[in-house]
Parts: sequence; structure tokens; C-alpha cells
Amino acid sequence: MADLFASGRIVDIIVVLVAVEALALVSLKLFSGRGPSTGALLSNLASGAALMLAVRAALTGADWAMVAAWLLAALFAHLTEMMIRFR
Repeated sequence: MADLFASGRIVDIIVVLVAVEALALVSLKLFSGRGPSTGALLSNLASGAALMLAVRAALTGADWAMVAAWLLAALFAHLTEMMIRFR
């Protein structure tokens, strides 16, 4: 179990689950018309995925610039979501 965390594989599993969640929620929206705004939803999930990838980079000993890049990507995705929600 420790190797799962040390290798960053736990984050890979979580990111795959986030992708499955995105597919399920977008499908729900397309087929039923119910659910959150697709743009806000995808921006929110992208922000979370970018944060998880920053954690993965930190766990695997990546350069600080890679961690910072993922955090910056999370910030931009979050700001995009906020712009969509406050329109």
C-alpha cells in the first residue's frame, strides 16, 4: 500500500475516477437535460484533477516547477468555473 502512494499510482486511480465521473455527469446532462452546467462541471473537475496531479508530482519527487505548473492549471480552471457560475 505504501508503494501505491510513493509511486503516485493512487493519484492515477483517482484521476481515472474523476474522468469516469465527468463522463457520467455529461451523459446525464445530454440525455436527460438535468444536472449542472456542463462548462462549470468540467471546469470544476479539471481544477480537482490538476490539484491531484500536483500532489502526484510532489509525491514522486518532481521538480518544484512541475508542481507549480499543476497548481497554476488548477487556479485557471477554478477561475474559469467561477466566471461561468457568476454570469
